[in-house]
Amino acid sequence: MSTASIVTGSRRPGRVWPFGPWRHRLSPIQFDVALFAASALFALVASFRSTIPLYREWGQIAVGPYLLATAFAVMLTIRARRRDVTTLRWWLSGLVLVGTVLVPLAVEVSWRFSGSDSNQHVQPEVVVIERAASAVAHGHDPYEAIVVHGHLVGGARGLPAYEAFFPYLPAMAIFGLPSTLPVDHRATDARIYFLLATLLAVALALRLSAASSTRKLRAFQVAVVLPWAALTLSTGGDDLPIIGLLMLAIVLAQRRRPGWSGVVLGVASAMKFTAWPLAALALFAAVDGEGRRRPGRMLAGIVGAAAPLTIWAAIIGPRRFIANVVLFPMGLSGVESPAGSALPGHVLVTAVPAVHRIFPIIAAVVGLGVLAVYLRRRPPLGAVAVARVAGWVLFIAILLAPATRIGYLMYPMNLLVWSWMLTPEGSDQPVDDQAPSDA
Repeated sequence: MSTASIVTGSRRPGRVWPFGPWRHRLSPIQFDVALFAASALFALVASFRSTIPLYREWGQIAVGPYLLATAFAVMLTIRARRRDVTTLRWWLSGLVLVGTVLVPLAVEVSWRFSGSDSNQHVQPEVVVIERAASAVAHGHDPYEAIVVHGHLVGGARGLPAYEAFFPYLPAMAIFGLPSTLPVDHRATDARIYFLLATLLAVALALRLSAASSTRKLRAFQVAVVLPWAALTLSTGGDDLPIIGLLMLAIVLAQRRRPGWSGVVLGVASAMKFTAWPLAALALFAAVDGEGRRRPGRMLAGIVGAAAPLTIWAAIIGPRRFIANVVLFPMGLSGVESPAGSALPGHVLVTAVPAVHRIFPIIAAVVGLGVLAVYLRRRPPLGAVAVARVAGWVLFIAILLAPATRIGYLMYPMNLLVWSWMLTPEGSDQPVDDQAPSDA
């Protein structure tokens, strides 16, 4: 599967999909048919084969909307022979979002607070974030876990070791603050606010982007409609607001708003480390409205938004902070992380436990060295190139991480799609300088 078309868009008129060469040209609506059909198959398989009950429930609800969307998309292919159907495709994608995200989320939230086994209807990260927010609301440090003799010891009683910590940066607790309010619990589930923040950030990014409507639609589908996003938003969802903010920051950088781009990157960077690679690389795209490089302005926005909360959390409990946000995610805490997808890094440290502690360090040092050489020789010029390089950096980092989730691949996937969205067909120039194609 070629990645060239992800980066620059197809070079041949009529090609519309950035995920590699296709023998036969497909129109945008024809590819919608393929996407929705594949999504329906994914939901069907999840409904029967997933080992996680929450995922099976999502699949049972989502398979119907995806099948209906496939049928409607087929009908639109006939209409598309005579007239443009872009608006109808937007409406269809919006309805799919309702059926595969809003409805499953509403059902799961209702079941969570009305049944006896509430943990069956929510991913652990949601509970972890809500508990951290509760600690903050009561004036306590959200980082309760400490390291004792090389092992992570949780401060939350009665919980599995891997749930007794807060492996995020402090701003992530914001999404759990509604759960501390004395209102109906069904209105306080953190997933609701993950979804709202994601939709707001993505909508604003698409509104500000100068890309064509068809390319924006494809990016919208990848960001929130297709199964990897819909399933995540319905069950957990903490990565989606970060993805939405990164998308907005990239668009602002391309619009030559380095200060505002930096602020958005700083907010995302104060929530999760997964935002940091793009935040660092985005400095190469810091250009003002007059075409002058302004990395200092972007850096000021990043630091101003990210530093206060992060530094505060690190100062009040440095050992707890390091144990939560560094040691555990890197698999160095002495507690096995549930984020253990069978990717190369995890497979290696599982097969050869002796390299468990040294491998992440070696991989990081070598990776940063290679990246530094690459950036020196071929610095990314502009938001399109930054999104492309950041996508590949995250892709490799996720593959090599000893404790990771396959779902994290949403980050590089979205970054590479955005680099395609922001590039006109047949050109490497940003859409601000050249009108985009409708491919």
